Amino acid sequence: MLSFLALAFSAAQAPATLDGKWTVDLSSEPGKPYTQPMDLTLNADGTVSGSFYNSEIQAGRWKRARGRLCASFRTTDGVGPYHSSVCLVGERAEGQTWAEQRKFLFNWNAVRTAP
Repeated sequence: MLSFLALAFSAAQAPATLDGKWTVDLSSEPGKPYTQPMDLTLNADGTVSGSFYNSEIQAGRWKRARGRLCASFRTTDGVGPYHSSVCLVGERAEGQTWAEQRKFLFNWNAVRTAP
């Protein structure tokens, strides 16, 4: 019973949401950290707003289904679109970004930004 209460209290402390500020680890080489900010707002109508890699989210959707909370959104670098998707996994986020014009797909992880 006590462990159930502790789990319920813990869940109340950290809501299972992608909303908020994140630090995205885009490092491609061990020992060379490279991070960028992500700020997501999951709107009640199912859309996503905010920014990723200092680029405003142009369009996006989110959904909670099959035991997962995920979002997909589009940003740009001024040359072409970047399509990103992210899912909440425990207390962190796991995502990927596809840049068609640059011909790459990049997998990344994110942690909540400290207040």
